[in-house]
Amino acid sequence: MPKYVLWGSYCDNVLEKRAPYRQAHLDRLAALRDSGALITLGPTQDLTQVFGVYEADTEAAARQLVEADPYWQNGIWTEYEVKEWIQAF
Repeated sequence: MPKYVLWGSYCDNVLEKRAPYRQAHLDRLAALRDSGALITLGPTQDLTQVFGVYEADTEAAARQLVEADPYWQNGIWTEYEVKEWIQAF
């Protein structure tokens, strides 16, 4: 199954703004990981960007996974880009 790399941006004051949505976000990530749809995801050290790797049938399906996240739906992630990734090793 194809893999897709996510790069996205966080809103300003992310630590305060994410608080109401954080547990739902983490629970969802765990469920996606357990199902095999999410390989990894996390913020950069400076909390300005998010990086992730999803496994999905199509780019559209990968985008649906991103856009169903509470962080996207509530403006914590402000923009994102998804690219199909070829895992060399």
